[in-house]
Amino acid sequence: MVFTESKDSEDIQYCFSSLNGSCTKEPWSMTTRTLLYILFSAGIMMTICGNLMVIISISHFKQLQSPTNFLVLSLAVADLLIGLTVMPFSMIRTIERCWYFGDTICVLHNSFDVSLTSASIIHLIFIAIDRYYAICDPLHYTNKINNCVIGMYLTVSWAVPVIYANVSLLSKSVIEQGNYITPNACIGSCQVIFNEVLGTIDYLVSFFIPCLLMLGMYAKIFIVARWHAEAVHSVGVKFRVRLQGKVTQSNEHKAAKTLAIVVIVFVLSWLPAFIDTVIEPYINYSTPTIVSDALLWLGYFNSACNPIVYAFFYPWFQKALKLIVSFKIFRAGSSSLKLYSENP
Repeated sequence: MVFTESKDSEDIQYCFSSLNGSCTKEPWSMTTRTLLYILFSAGIMMTICGNLMVIISISHFKQLQSPTNFLVLSLAVADLLIGLTVMPFSMIRTIERCWYFGDTICVLHNSFDVSLTSASIIHLIFIAIDRYYAICDPLHYTNKINNCVIGMYLTVSWAVPVIYANVSLLSKSVIEQGNYITPNACIGSCQVIFNEVLGTIDYLVSFFIPCLLMLGMYAKIFIVARWHAEAVHSVGVKFRVRLQGKVTQSNEHKAAKTLAIVVIVFVLSWLPAFIDTVIEPYINYSTPTIVSDALLWLGYFNSACNPIVYAFFYPWFQKALKLIVSFKIFRAGSSSLKLYSENP
């Protein structure tokens, strides 16, 4: 965009008023900006603190250091990094309506954004696989899910998103072929907008296929959990099995409810943003910035919800949280404390 001399030009605000080619901006009022900073800062703090509590809990207490919880720990690290490295810059860009950190930081920001959010999604898939074997094939669970397998899951969860981000965003051939609008569209902009082909591929790889796999596994889990509950209830008429049947049935219902929350939160958080990515090329990228930003932040806030869904619902985390905030974890031998009497 090049400046022109006219009466209306005095009413137009630019990200960099002294530079030709600067992006225009429509600034919020001071009241709106203040409220938005409070809202986004609260979301960022929830993301950082919630995931940090999960990381400290599993890292400190030996009883929690199981293969399953290592996946939860790694997921919390990914979401923590989103809160530390992605959300603060996105907050300033969203509220100030301009990118003030330069092209290099813009490229790094987009790379971190894509890789970390993709890592979070892949972790969710492996957690679903873990729960699938735990509920649908409990007799062989310890053989199929061990430390070696979890190590492979963690490697894939971090390596694949980094490779995907570099190929889709930083590839020289992609940039030269104009497959997306680069950060240099105008000075003060930092957007990566995929064309029809890459937008569809990104939707399929980053959301639709993972979501389809998760929904398929969760559907099977719900069916098996319901069957287990009904079987235990029918056998529970016998005196000694009755109490165990009630406890097992209750645990199955809790697991089913937790998994339902996982699916609902994940889909509601990310589906609107990915749909917008797919349809944007077909509507000539006409989605208002305020709408696209709102959809993106809805996805970001999923990182704040994950600790609630995967950790806050478990009694062991509630006990660990009390020990952390009361600084009792600094006492000698605190890492060996028992947070639960049996597997949570």
